[in-house]
Order: sequence, then C-alpha cells, then structure tokens
Amino acid sequence: MAESGKILLVDDDPRVRTMLVRYLEGQDFAVHAVGSGQQMDRYLEREYYDLLLLDVMMPGEDGFSICRRLREQEPHLPIIMLTARGDLSDRVAGLDVGADDYLPKPFEPRELTARIRAVLRRSQEIRTVDPVPGAIEFGPFRLALDTRSLWRGEEKISLTDREFSILHALASHAWQPLSRERLLAMSHGTDEVTAGSRGVDVFISRLRRMVEADPGDPRYIQTVWGRGYVLVPDGAKVSVVGDKT
Repeated sequence: MAESGKILLVDDDPRVRTMLVRYLEGQDFAVHAVGSGQQMDRYLEREYYDLLLLDVMMPGEDGFSICRRLREQEPHLPIIMLTARGDLSDRVAGLDVGADDYLPKPFEPRELTARIRAVLRRSQEIRTVDPVPGAIEFGPFRLALDTRSLWRGEEKISLTDREFSILHALASHAWQPLSRERLLAMSHGTDEVTAGSRGVDVFISRLRRMVEADPGDPRYIQTVWGRGYVLVPDGAKVSVVGDKT
C-alpha cells in the first residue's frame, strides 16, 4: 500500500475518477474509485480506507445523504466533499452533515492533495494521543475520555473526531468561555474550510442537537456574546461567565 494513505473516491463522472486516480497515485496514495453510493458501500464492507473523497452532485443518493449516513456508521472516517456547488451555504451544509472538509470544483489538484494531507494528519494526531482514563460528566451526559465517546445513561451518542475534540475542549474547561479561534486550535483545525468562525459554529450547532432538549435555547453549550462558547455543567442560565472553582 502507498505510504501516504488509502483513499476511496466516489464520483459519478468517469473522467474525474480517471484524472484524480492518476494524479493521487502519483502523490503516493493508494486510490480506489467508484461511481455511486452503492458501490462505495461494497468497498467499505470489505476494506479499510484512511479517507473518503465524496462528490456531492450524483444521481440517486447524493453526497450529502451519503455523508450523513456514513457519520452514523463510520464516525471516524475522514471525509472530504467535492462539488461544483461552491456557495457558502453549500459548504456549511457539507460541514453540517459531518464532512471534515469541503472543496469546490474546479480545484487545483495540488490544493486537493494539501487538503487530504491536512485532514489525514489531523486524524492521525487525534488517534495517536494516549488514551486518558476517566470521564467528564455534565447534566445527564458522560464524556468517556478513554473510548472518546459520549453517553446518556446507557445510550451511546456517536461523535466524529472533530466533534469529540470540541466537546472535550469545552467540557475540560467548564465555566470558562472559549473563543472560536481557541476551540479551533484545540481541535487541531487548521484547514481553510474550518478555519473561519462559521465553521466552528456549525460544529457547535451539531453538538447542541445531540445534547440539548431545545438546541435553540441551549442549557449546556451556551454562547457568551463577544467571548465565544462555554459549557455549563449544571445547565444554569448565564449571561457572563468567568472561571468557577
């Protein structure tokens, strides 16, 4: 296998598949290419991949639907979405369904390679951190640090690597507001798509949907205007939060 990693490309355009396979193999990646979500499923059932390159606009099941489904089945599989729809709303939609990065077409192959390496590097950094024993509890939730998982009673809530990193940052600094920039740095986010404040907001929105009874009126992951986000373990309503001992 190539040293740089094993990639599964999902794109219904055979010309794009041929071009990207040729280029990425020249960059020392091992690449398999398929034209649909059904073919992708068959490959994922029998082989391990380090990263998925996923086109958005495909007949049948589109990339957004595939990404949303995969996040339930493969929460730790890095996904980069590729699409001709490059509007900000589409990028946010891609992040919202669980993509790690989102690259609009047309793109320079060198930029794609850089994005791939950045996502793989971040994923590897997260996976090679020594397991931390114990758990952090807030409200009815328990964030297990050794297994990198979130629990509500006996129910396990699936988290992607980035979701876990952001929630861990908030939970380990309870009562302390963290700016978007600090949250980004603490979750190993350095790529262009997630580097902006809007990208961090998307991940916060996803976490709120997991832990809040009413995501529009959050109790645990609250906003401190002008300062960032804060995790309040007891769900008390706050307007300005400082360090609490």
